[in-house]
Amino acid sequence: MNLIDNFYTQIIRVFNDGVFGLNLGNLAIIFVSVIVSLMIRGVVARVLVNKVKKIVTRTSNKIDDKLFEALVPPFRLLPIVVVFLAITLYFDIESTLGLYMQKINNTLSTIFVFWLIHQALIPFSNLFNKLESILSKGLVLWIIKSLKYLIIFLGIVAVLEVWGIKIGPVIAGLGLFGVAVALGAQDLFKNLISGIMILLEKRFQLGDVISVPGHTEGTVEHIGFRSTLIRKFDSTPITIPNYIFAEAPILNYTNRNYRRINWTIGLEYNSTLVQIKELTQIISSYLKDNDSFMVNDDYKSFVRIEKFNDSSIDILIICFTSTQDWDKYLEIKEDLAVKIKDSVEKIGLSFAFPSQSIYIEKTQSQ
Repeated sequence: MNLIDNFYTQIIRVFNDGVFGLNLGNLAIIFVSVIVSLMIRGVVARVLVNKVKKIVTRTSNKIDDKLFEALVPPFRLLPIVVVFLAITLYFDIESTLGLYMQKINNTLSTIFVFWLIHQALIPFSNLFNKLESILSKGLVLWIIKSLKYLIIFLGIVAVLEVWGIKIGPVIAGLGLFGVAVALGAQDLFKNLISGIMILLEKRFQLGDVISVPGHTEGTVEHIGFRSTLIRKFDSTPITIPNYIFAEAPILNYTNRNYRRINWTIGLEYNSTLVQIKELTQIISSYLKDNDSFMVNDDYKSFVRIEKFNDSSIDILIICFTSTQDWDKYLEIKEDLAVKIKDSVEKIGLSFAFPSQSIYIEKTQSQ
């Protein structure tokens, strides 16, 4: 009987005392409140958010649309924050559970505030895009990312402060560990500093076509903290550590003012001097009179006899097209090639090709 009585006494005590001094009724209230908060969260997400969205979309301003879309996720947390605030007010603040509930409520409120700030930075980041005329696009993206990471860091520090954890002593305690990590992460810091120098010096930017001798050439798609992503011309992505750009000469084809044509055409040796002069004159006039070519004191064109080759008289043609567009550049080159071919045929010249002549000397028999 004593065993049964003790078991009954324990059951009654659990019903009356519960956990942390709360009876099962209070625990049921907490459980129901959490369920209600989750239900309200769903209602806010499906009803209230949709109604506000309809109002926002009626305005002609695009910033409020982006701001609304960015703030929807943190606002879904708001009902849970409100419910936990109500639960905190329900319990005695001097009790152990009341103290923990207050810390939980403060934690949720802190997360909500910093989440709002983090999300609000997304639409207002368009204001930073105006700095692209002063800074590079990659550097602007770095600034935006750094601000986001800073907000996340401050949010974590604020949450730790709520729970009584001082971040200062923690950082000081990690000092020796940080030194050890720094020694083992020299390449990481080297890449980071090199990446910053790339953006500050504007050696290349996103979308530029560059060549890294000994590594690759292609279009710059992303400049990260540690590496840079380049898309090769065959659409293959390749990631290169940033420190390589600080040590290697970089060819930036996008920064060229104009694209150059550098050709050498060979004419047969039976070509007359009059025919060669006529051909060079026709090509020179074509380059000067055609708007597709840039001919001035800074960008000169040359159509000259270069040298007497083994099996041809070589004519050097150097000129600059008035475009940087690759497709237009190929079209201009094709037109020039057609003009040269047509002129060679009309004048009566012929293109040379590698050949050898064999002369057999007849000897008089004795």
